[in-house]
Amino acid sequence: GRDVEQIVRDLIEAGISIVRDAKRKEVSAAAHINAEERVLNALVGEKSSDTTRQNFRKKLREGQLDEKEIEVEVADTGGGMGGFEIPGMPGASMGMVNLNDILGKAMGGRTKTRKLTVRESYQLLIAEESDKLLDDEQVVQDAIDAVENNGIVFLDEIDKICVRSERSGGDVSREGVQRDLLPLIEGTVVATKHGPVKTDHILFIASGAFHQSKPSDLLPELQGRLPIRVELRALTQEDFRRILTEPESSLIKQYIALMGTEEVELEFTEDG
Repeated sequence: GRDVEQIVRDLIEAGISIVRDAKRKEVSAAAHINAEERVLNALVGEKSSDTTRQNFRKKLREGQLDEKEIEVEVADTGGGMGGFEIPGMPGASMGMVNLNDILGKAMGGRTKTRKLTVRESYQLLIAEESDKLLDDEQVVQDAIDAVENNGIVFLDEIDKICVRSERSGGDVSREGVQRDLLPLIEGTVVATKHGPVKTDHILFIASGAFHQSKPSDLLPELQGRLPIRVELRALTQEDFRRILTEPESSLIKQYIALMGTEEVELEFTEDG
């Protein structure tokens, strides 16, 4: 991003996505019923008799209509006009205003008609109906609480912003980045488009190879805000073997499944 505060803004967006997915699961049963009604409306019309609807509902639940094409109205989430930046607003992306959001709320939201099979329409409609059942303000507030108290930020390759005494030139900008990180790690309030976010209890983890520099080359203030230091050893042959065999979605299991789609049975021996 254009500034270090973008880290927190990205974290909030990720938090909202996680909270929304969790709350969608809580309302999935009601959303499934509503989606089923919309599919039935597309199949037999809203004014159809109860007997007709029940007959089609039975076929629908038995999967007899999965491949039948229907037309459904869904929310239009296309790119449209995009956004523009309002000068002077605090933060980089906080100043971005999406014209689609403004016009969508003013005009009740845009929809479009799509032709899909019944099977394809279900996931789309369930997601849409789930969002209708969610309180967006509560989702955002829960996400902010989760980020403030359980957020984790991983700063990779922090050695690239070390200031080394034998070099000059780019060291000024490197030191500037470190000084920008200081208040973020110590604890500050970051303005986002969803509201202010405190970073006091966010866990910051930094890592780096430090081939051409040392952790002591970081600003003393930054070192003080990263008090726990751990040195990692190089991976051994046994470590690589465990990586290939132990994870639930290990590379070996993926290749076995991939070859299985071509009816080829792939087997790896212990020696291999």
